[in-house]
Amino acid sequence: MTVDKLKLGIRTIPNWPKKGIIFRDITPILEDKDLFRLLIDELAKLVPDSPIDKVVGIDARGFILASALAYKLGTGLVIVRKKGKLPYKTISQEYALEYASGNLEIHSDSIRPGENVLLCDDLLATGGTMRAASDLVQKLGGNIKGVLFFIVLESLRGINQLSNFNVKYLVKF
Repeated sequence: MTVDKLKLGIRTIPNWPKKGIIFRDITPILEDKDLFRLLIDELAKLVPDSPIDKVVGIDARGFILASALAYKLGTGLVIVRKKGKLPYKTISQEYALEYASGNLEIHSDSIRPGENVLLCDDLLATGGTMRAASDLVQKLGGNIKGVLFFIVLESLRGINQLSNFNVKYLVKF
């Protein structure tokens, strides 16, 4: 019932950012204090029982969910950004999406070897972005304890790219 409320709050925008793409817009949920609280509470229920040291949020909507989740869990927050957006020393990883490609970066000192990490993003499509983020975390020696999404687009099979992780999500399309 509660997850149904969240799914109903997602706005569907056809042909954005380009023709043939169906964009799932979560801003109506973020703008509604009750739905936003519900979203973070429901994501927190999916967190593995293992202790978590850091929550990693992916550029850009993933920052919103990961920061609120890190606060709720009492952990640190790490951000993974598009190339050239972080001011300190970084490591990088290339990725591919269903309609673009790029490069993600993380500060080279943001995760210490052995830290337990939870990755969080708003949506899983083809899996390229999260695969790149998980590669960055592993390069720094982080132990990935789980990967959380609000939305999974099943037909794009991105979950296959993350088969070696404990992946959980709230809503699927």
